[in-house]
Amino acid sequence: MSLKDRITEDMKAAMRAKESDRLLTIRGLLAAVKQKEVDERIVVDDAALVAIVDKLIKQRKDSISQFTAAGRDDLVAKESAELAVLQTYLPERLSAEAVAEKVATIVAELGASGPADMGKVMAAAKAALGGIAEMSAVSAAVKAALSK
Repeated sequence: MSLKDRITEDMKAAMRAKESDRLLTIRGLLAAVKQKEVDERIVVDDAALVAIVDKLIKQRKDSISQFTAAGRDDLVAKESAELAVLQTYLPERLSAEAVAEKVATIVAELGASGPADMGKVMAAAKAALGGIAEMSAVSAAVKAALSK
């Protein structure tokens, strides 16, 4: 079963269980998927779907930090609930140590040295680790590897 099919089945289950908050989040995710499919005239595969989920999670985290700073606990709770639902659709993430090892391998393969090669290393790391590692952790590992 593809990830998209799993999300659709979860939407149906949320409808049957009358879980309105969960249903709203899943519908928003499916709307983002449909928008990408229509805009780019493609059928979204699991890798692209994980990228969409990552983007929505990043938006929720940014919103949570903004609402926390503004003292809007009601909206923080809503965004946190949506974040929890979205995180169920991500694959198992690599640990920080595993990310650092993969980045060190990529740096060695590219022969990169110094901060000037950050863009080149990040492009390769994004291709290799996209979907299985959080990109902020990858970025931190690349910076650490290139500063040695």
